[in-house]
Amino acid sequence: MMEVRRSGNSAPVTYENVSKQYGSNVLAVDNLNLSIESGEMMVFLGPSGCGKTTSLRMLAGLESITSGIIRIGDRVVNELPPRARNIAMVFQSYALYSHLSVFENLAYPLKVRKIKKMEVQRRVEEVAAMVQISELLHRKPREISGGQRQRVALGRAIIREPSVFLMDEPLSNLDAKLRLHMRGELKRFQRDLETTTIYVTHDQAEAMTLADRVAIMNLGVLQQVGPPREVYRNPVNMFVAGFLGGPPMNFLDLSVAHEGDQMFLSSQTVRIPVPAEWSSQISANGRAETIALGVRPEHIRVSLSPVPGAISAEIFVVEDLGNELLLDMRVDGQPIISRVIGIQEPNIGDPVWLSFDNDDVHVFDPVAQTHLVKR
Repeated sequence: MMEVRRSGNSAPVTYENVSKQYGSNVLAVDNLNLSIESGEMMVFLGPSGCGKTTSLRMLAGLESITSGIIRIGDRVVNELPPRARNIAMVFQSYALYSHLSVFENLAYPLKVRKIKKMEVQRRVEEVAAMVQISELLHRKPREISGGQRQRVALGRAIIREPSVFLMDEPLSNLDAKLRLHMRGELKRFQRDLETTTIYVTHDQAEAMTLADRVAIMNLGVLQQVGPPREVYRNPVNMFVAGFLGGPPMNFLDLSVAHEGDQMFLSSQTVRIPVPAEWSSQISANGRAETIALGVRPEHIRVSLSPVPGAISAEIFVVEDLGNELLLDMRVDGQPIISRVIGIQEPNIGDPVWLSFDNDDVHVFDPVAQTHLVKR
């Protein structure tokens, strides 16, 4: 990739108690408080309808704010039109000028600002090389593929050198190989340019690859913010734990039982002694009769022969992915999936035995869905 000059225009973004309501009963974004540092790549992640795109559109000025304050740098932008916010947007729709060539589409933001012709030429060629469309500069949008059009739209935003990039699933129309390549290029470019970027996606791989921090949303509410690895390893609730990961975290509903001073987590065939440091935290919960035990597929060890202290399970489905097996199993009728490498492929209906380390286990209140045990 060609070297990119830092624009020096990057600015922090702040949401303060921001809400968006449609009509009398649809609360799309509920009291969002979030600070995004200058130069940071923040990814809004969540399922459809969680409020992530609405949050982006309010920052862009494409949606009004019901309540709260949005700042870009030190400026409150609630009432500013989009053109006055010094942002560049790339959304799922390409929004290219069909009568202009790819070169002219890329150059348009610079010509509006009356940049000199030689500088326009240099910057267009630089950005075109970065997004791999150098050979398309003479073509019209109708003469290139959908994925290529999205790269033109991405390049047109990049070339402006704005204070903030706003991106709503800009890679969604690219094929898998090019999407993977562009993730790396986009991250490298954003890191080199040091421009604040807010990126919306429902694709976990994009979020984990691109983000400095990820903001996970559900039903209009911000659930958790943090570096991707931290959020993955230490989810604050069952939604975050169950949303992240492919396959996502397993949950086993277990009863809390006591024998003397020893606490156990149990079901019909499960009996797991609870470490002493967990017992007080579980007991401190007002609803300590049941818990949801969470463990990720990659943290479950599977044995084809009995292991002392292991949980017995039955194979329900086997998925052979070539480099690994996904074992869909049942523990007392509850589904549990393990991602394993290096064992002989079992048959449907075979018994297996499961074990995992305490450091990889999460304990949740199944009613409030909050984390009970601090790790």
